[in-house]
Amino acid sequence: MRRRPTLAAITLLTCVFALTPGSPADAAEDHRMAVWSMDETAGSAWMLDTSGRGHHGQIGPEVGTGLSTGYEMGYTFERLEPDTPPARPGHVVRVADHSDLDPADREFAVTIRLRTNRKFGNIIQKGQATVRGGSWKVQLPNGRATCTYRGSRGTIELIAPYRINDGAWHVVRCVRLRQGVYLTIDGYQAKSREGWVGTIDNDWPVSIGGKLDCDQVEVGCDYYAGDLDWITVEAA
Repeated sequence: MRRRPTLAAITLLTCVFALTPGSPADAAEDHRMAVWSMDETAGSAWMLDTSGRGHHGQIGPEVGTGLSTGYEMGYTFERLEPDTPPARPGHVVRVADHSDLDPADREFAVTIRLRTNRKFGNIIQKGQATVRGGSWKVQLPNGRATCTYRGSRGTIELIAPYRINDGAWHVVRCVRLRQGVYLTIDGYQAKSREGWVGTIDNDWPVSIGGKLDCDQVEVGCDYYAGDLDWITVEAA
């Protein structure tokens, strides 16, 4: 069941960012920290940032590029058995650390267009659960989009009340404002919680498709399985 956004939530979200961009071009230009359109052809080694800020990413050799999404191109990530060694760093796209990609004390949003029929995996994150400086993450446990911000004042994690691992395209948006954290799916509010988690500022790269520091024994890599069309990062 999909829930319509409340008036209060719409007001909070639209005061800084558009509620849910229908494409990367819909993000407010002044707020774009990174726009990864994922339009690279098959065999590409670099993911281009079209925001103009230069946050290009290194594409692991196991990431499938040049996927047709119907009217554009995207990436595909094969399924890997959870918690089964060895780690597969080639399954991940890595973007170097930069202050643009840390929320710090700013309002912040990450938006993803994805498609999967799997029920597991970390889609994008900067930092991991215990790293100094906090972390942020969007993942898909049990097929439910989950949005996490961990900062100097605490953690807010939102889990959508319904699954989206139905093989259709969905737009997932994870927004951190001073008033709280908001998770929207396809333009509808799925979950929200009031509160300010504080500063998030770590020195880790952004990883897309799984964790960077993992061994599949003591620390699972939580590799994503499915397709990605684009990702945007915004801050204000």
